[in-house]
Amino acid sequence: MAAEESPPAGHYREVESFPHRRLWQQRSRPLLVTTENEHIFVVVQVCMQYLKDTNMLFVGGLMVAVAVEHWNLHKRIALRVLLVVGVRPALLMLGFMGVTAFLSMWISNTATTAMMVPIVQAVLEQLHGDVDPKPSKTQEGSDDPHREHQEKTTAFNHLETEDRRKLNKGLLLCVCYSASIGGIATLTGTGPNLVLMGQMSQLFPRNGDVINFASWFAFAFPTMMLTLLLAWFWLQFLYVGCNLRRTWGCRAPQTEKERAALGAIQDEHLRLGPVTYGEVSVLALLVLMVLLWFTRDPRFMDGWSTHLFNAKAEFVTDATVALFVAVLLFVLPSKPPHYLCPTPALLTWQVTQKKMPWSIVLLLGGGFALAKGSEESGLSRWLGAQMTPLHSIPPWAIAVVLCLLVATFTECASNVATATLFLPILASMSQSIGLNPLYVMIPCTLSASFAFMLPVATPPNAIVFSYGFLKVSDMARTGVVMNVIGVGCITLAINSWGHVIFGLDSFPAWANATSPV
Repeated sequence: MAAEESPPAGHYREVESFPHRRLWQQRSRPLLVTTENEHIFVVVQVCMQYLKDTNMLFVGGLMVAVAVEHWNLHKRIALRVLLVVGVRPALLMLGFMGVTAFLSMWISNTATTAMMVPIVQAVLEQLHGDVDPKPSKTQEGSDDPHREHQEKTTAFNHLETEDRRKLNKGLLLCVCYSASIGGIATLTGTGPNLVLMGQMSQLFPRNGDVINFASWFAFAFPTMMLTLLLAWFWLQFLYVGCNLRRTWGCRAPQTEKERAALGAIQDEHLRLGPVTYGEVSVLALLVLMVLLWFTRDPRFMDGWSTHLFNAKAEFVTDATVALFVAVLLFVLPSKPPHYLCPTPALLTWQVTQKKMPWSIVLLLGGGFALAKGSEESGLSRWLGAQMTPLHSIPPWAIAVVLCLLVATFTECASNVATATLFLPILASMSQSIGLNPLYVMIPCTLSASFAFMLPVATPPNAIVFSYGFLKVSDMARTGVVMNVIGVGCITLAINSWGHVIFGLDSFPAWANATSPV
């Protein structure tokens, strides 16, 4: 057998990581436990993977998200938006999708879904409130009119019940789907985005910070908006219908049930009370963090970090901004300060320790350790070299096929695990066929978040499925088209504005410098 048909001896060390990959995909052990068993290189190198710049960015972003949840700022924003859009079915679905996607950009999609679903349920209870039917008056002995009226009433009630079920399913699915879609817009919105950033720093250390908050947002936010809009059209067509008068309320007065549903949202909003000093402070810090991210290195001009800190080396990154704002949360008071009257901080360690998803932090670190093991053993380069025949296929077709593969794989594996396993291989494959690594790594990163078909694919799907209104077939039927929509939007984005933002027309020097000799 030719030497190139099997991996060299050094590659067999990677066999030790395959059981962990299998456990990771099957989830027979907790993910964070699975990732803590690495035996390919020394323990000091493993520990360093858990404290990478990307992980610190995630920790800082999560602390700000915990503060937003702690002060119920996300709930106030959600209810306020719903009061503005109203309770007409089409606009109600659009309102739920828009606010869920926006919140998922900054806090975890699981927390967003867990907060939004009870609001959906409360609104549906008011919209579907039972109204006692008024008995019709008929003459004695007139059996035929009574029977005819009874049959018409039964048929109408059956249609109304079916419409209710479809609306229930549509509103629940729109929440979990928009939570997954919204997370792709920001680097800290979902795990695969951070995995990409970490892999780029590890595999291509001379990439010049090509993936940062500003560049990613410029690419991913329009992609998210397009995907969200098409998803809304699809869910509306499938579960609400295209009756403009009924779904949009064109020239139609509000019904009693719609007024009751709007009243339920108003009551929930009133329970929050007036806006507090703490909420304003947390919102101001969130805005400050986003502004610092955008202006650190906006690409089209020198950012504030270019001359102040990064003139000779990159001392300030997006993680620096996130940790700086996180520290301010533990310093600034939650109430207006008074002389000799200390007030608690906006965020305490007790709250952080309770609400912080530490398992995701360890999961990311374990993923980086697995990727480092693949790189050290040479397995990623070997697998990438086996894909050299793909050179004869057009690049856009390669990206589409890989996106569909990743979107299918992520239905039965964690999105972070999927990104961690695929990205190093895709990077090596790109080098072997002379393709810009970002051209396939970015689309596959986004596809890893598009888990729409199964309840077990992602926590938001599991949350809405647990309410008992949905069947697996409902989610699978809707999710297939959602995957096609997602892959189509990604393909359009990476072949249009993605080329301009990331310079995908040529093979970059930073990728060539790290290619194997």
